[in-house]
Amino acid sequence: MFTYDDALPLADELAELRHRLHREPELGLHLPRTQQKVLDALAGLPLEITTGERLSSVTAVLRGGRTGPAVLLRADMDALPVAEDTGLPYASEVPGVMHACGHDLHTAGLVGAARLLASRREELAGDVVLMFQPGEEGDGGAGIMIEEGVLDAAGRRVSAAYGLHVFSTQLPTGMAATRAGTFLAASDAFDAVVVGRGGHGSMPHLTRDPLVAACEMVTALQTRIAREIDVNDPAVLTVGALHAGEARNVVPSRAEFRATVRTYSEAGRVAVQTLVERTLQGIALAHGVDVELTYTRQYPATVNPADEAAYALETARELFGPHAVVEVPTPVSGSEDFSMVLERVPGAFVAVGAVPPGTDPATAPVNHAAQAVFDDGALPVQAALLARLATGAMDRYAAAPDGTAGSGS
Repeated sequence: MFTYDDALPLADELAELRHRLHREPELGLHLPRTQQKVLDALAGLPLEITTGERLSSVTAVLRGGRTGPAVLLRADMDALPVAEDTGLPYASEVPGVMHACGHDLHTAGLVGAARLLASRREELAGDVVLMFQPGEEGDGGAGIMIEEGVLDAAGRRVSAAYGLHVFSTQLPTGMAATRAGTFLAASDAFDAVVVGRGGHGSMPHLTRDPLVAACEMVTALQTRIAREIDVNDPAVLTVGALHAGEARNVVPSRAEFRATVRTYSEAGRVAVQTLVERTLQGIALAHGVDVELTYTRQYPATVNPADEAAYALETARELFGPHAVVEVPTPVSGSEDFSMVLERVPGAFVAVGAVPPGTDPATAPVNHAAQAVFDDGALPVQAALLARLATGAMDRYAAAPDGTAGSGS
């Protein structure tokens, strides 16, 4: 139904919205200024709009002119605690906060898709749920929106759901990429507090040194991952913070460290958690200290059913040409809470290139970097791809006699 050319007239409008969002980034679940910008951008469209109770979300339902399935399109809206260092004329005006992951483009791109879909509302064979989500960066906003009913916002469960993520590196603007099966890793985290008995550094035999125990735990975890986790179902464990003591000649009474864990299957996820618990308890026992472990399961792996991944790639191929599509060979170690949506309904998550013209994708600053710059040219790409995914999915699911679109759904 929609072509890339249909989205191009929206480019300037979407870029202006994206720049306003970029100047005023907000963190976490409560994004009042961002929410208002989205509401203003959607004003005048034939939408049924509700806002979240526990977060600053926006859910908008577009009713098609013909009966058919409901399809969900999602954009995340939150920023990161990063001090921007890009020199852009529309750089963040909020100290220490930046749209370093491109969520401002996601938001503007979904607004563009809403405009395209609304322009042909009478032709739509179903309804579209637009999910504008806060709190993707570690706060689980998708889960809260699911609890508040976003998947049933059209009055029935959506048949499929689609989301995009822009990248400031690797993929040139206009390229689309995804894969069947696990596309993005699961993300979990843990905090460990090692409690011993402090004392003078000259008499360590009278202490129970938690710092030495904590250091052994950190290194042992890397060894145990390498020795116990199947190389065909890998895991990444990174300790990013370690704190203990204040003085060089004092054995502290406690040490703390924090880590992130990435896995690619539920079996791998369980295996790593078991490994962490056993390793820390064993080392604590050997050192005569106690360890308090808080292990948090955050985001599951983002898994694209095979038929949905194929559908997304074919849709991008039809829109942008065969050379603008990449089938990713292996999973990516980043994570996404759109995975919570895909646990409940079929659909696909797709990467879209947003590397500025004249920049080498191989060396461009990565997402989350203070220097990350995203190309506005990706905005009509997103709008066209999301709109086309929605309309095509309506046809696929309406035509399926059992309400599914294929064996992977």
